[in-house]
This record gives sequence, structure tokens and C-alpha cells, in this order.
Amino acid sequence: MKLLVTGGAGFIGSEFIRYWMQHHHEDKITNLDLLTYAGNLENLKEVEENPNYNFVKGDICDRDLVFDLVKDVDLVVHFAAESHVDRSVLDSSAFLRTNILGTQTLLDAVKEYGKRFHHVSTDEVFGSLQLDDPAFDESTPYAPRNPYSASKAASDHLVRSYHITHGIKMTISNCSNNYGPYHFPEKMIPLFISNLMEDKTVPVYGDGDQIRDWIYVTDHVRGIEAVIEKGKIGETYCLGGKDAEVTNLELTKTMIKLLGKSEDLIEFVKDRPGHDRRYAINYAKAQKELGWEPLVGLEEGIQNTIDWFESHKEWADRCRSGEYQEYYNKQYHS
Repeated sequence: MKLLVTGGAGFIGSEFIRYWMQHHHEDKITNLDLLTYAGNLENLKEVEENPNYNFVKGDICDRDLVFDLVKDVDLVVHFAAESHVDRSVLDSSAFLRTNILGTQTLLDAVKEYGKRFHHVSTDEVFGSLQLDDPAFDESTPYAPRNPYSASKAASDHLVRSYHITHGIKMTISNCSNNYGPYHFPEKMIPLFISNLMEDKTVPVYGDGDQIRDWIYVTDHVRGIEAVIEKGKIGETYCLGGKDAEVTNLELTKTMIKLLGKSEDLIEFVKDRPGHDRRYAINYAKAQKELGWEPLVGLEEGIQNTIDWFESHKEWADRCRSGEYQEYYNKQYHS
């Protein structure tokens, strides 16, 4: 099988490529990534010499490029997205362009050439839960509450509309918060681990009682694999973590404990606008129909992530300094 993976230099996309090439040796992958700030080709060093892997630097809004790539593959796996909520609050324009118009361009190409399309989305499209609300599932109404989640909700609706209107072969997965190795250190878990390793304070929004459901990134890509191989065309599957619904403050204290640091390093800061209170995923449909379930518990996954960051400090330092962006020119233009 030939795959086009969009956003494959990002955190989840690169994990998918490494995993897929390890478990599907005969398949060929083309990775289309614009290499914005969160795209890091260092994440893919272990596969870049594989003859079945090809990297293309480009924009999913580039219609000619997208059509040229899609016509030669069997499956498009669409990760490419602007995804940091805080950035979307400051300026939503890049989120609308990439997450909506970029998805539209891909869908037009898929429609033109009759290809299979898997769309990677988020539980944030469902909005915010109260403490006693049932967890999100595939029937939960959409109620996005920030520009990022609104743009992802719009892209989900576009994908479904192309299936209904044009008959494209699509599936969607909505997952909870990811974490693990190669996580860009602007997000909570890698930022806090990096700060705590250097005895710096960690900024906890508001009272820290916001609840999130965390999924280890390898469990997520295993879920995507299950949807691709066993999912029903036109269906959505929710993918969540293993007993991993905790408050931000509890999660912070877990990282502090595992790193052997002091809770004095917690710094409570002003809450961000429109901060959703709780996310939680019910993955029963994926478990029943696909035979998938998460395998990595939260404390085990956090320890794995800490171990990785402790042994890859230079990677994190290059991310924070911006030096990682030079890798493309060194590797592909030297």
C-alpha cells in the first residue's frame, strides 16, 4: 500500500510514520509537511534512509502539489493541523487556513482520484463536560469553545459532507490529549518535564482543576491503524486513554513526584480565556468493533516520557532554541 501522510514531521504524525514503517515493511510512505514551527524532521531520523520513505516539503493548501501526490497513493492519513489552543486564542487565521482550507484541498484531491481518506481529529470538538456528565462518544453533539477546536470541528464536518455528497471513502478518529516522546515542548507535559528537569517553575492555569483524558501517543497510532484496517467507511471512532482522566494539578504533581522535585515549583497563573473544564473519552465503540484498547497507563506513560526527555535533552534544547529548523537544510540541501 502507498500512503500519503500529511503533517508527518509533527509529534503524532512522526510517531505514526515510525510505527507504520516498523510494522508494515512493504508499504511506502510519502510525508507531506510544511515544516512550520512544530514540524521537526529530527523526529524521523531513523526512517529517512528507508527506500520506502519519501519526504516532500509543501503546503496542504497547494492544490497542484496535493493533487499530484494524491493521485499516486492508496490512502491519505491527514494529521496536518495547527493545534495549540493558546496560539489560536492569540491569532486564529493560520488555524482556519490549515485546518479548514487545507482539509478541503485534500478532500477535493481524494474525490478526484477515488482514494481512501482517514482524518485525525480531537475530542475538543465536543466542547466541555461537567464533572458528572458521561464521557464523549461518537454520538456527542459538537460544541467547540475555542478557535482551534472550532476549526477542527469544521474540518470534521467537511470530511463527512464529502462522504455523503461525493461518496469519498473516509473515516474519522477523535482522540484525547496525546503525550509521549518527541512531544514539542510548548505543550503541557513536555514543557513541565523540561522545566522541572532544570528546577524551573511550572505554570498551572487557574486552580488546576481542569480535567483531561490523556492517551499515550503509541496507543493513539495503534488506534489509527485499527481504524484504517478494520474501521467501517463513513464511521467515526473515539480513542481515549487507559484510566487517564486526571486534573491538571494531579498530573503536575505526578510529574513532580516521578522527577523527585518539590511542589514549591508549581506556579499558579491566570487562566486562559474559554478554558474547557473537562474532557473524557468513551472508546467502547473502537473496543467492540476494532478490538482496540489503550495499553499504557498514565503513570507508566509519564515515566516513559520522562525517561525519553532525560536521554534526549539536546533534542528538547534544539526545539526551544529553534536550531531544529536548520535540520531540513542540512539534510536535504547540503
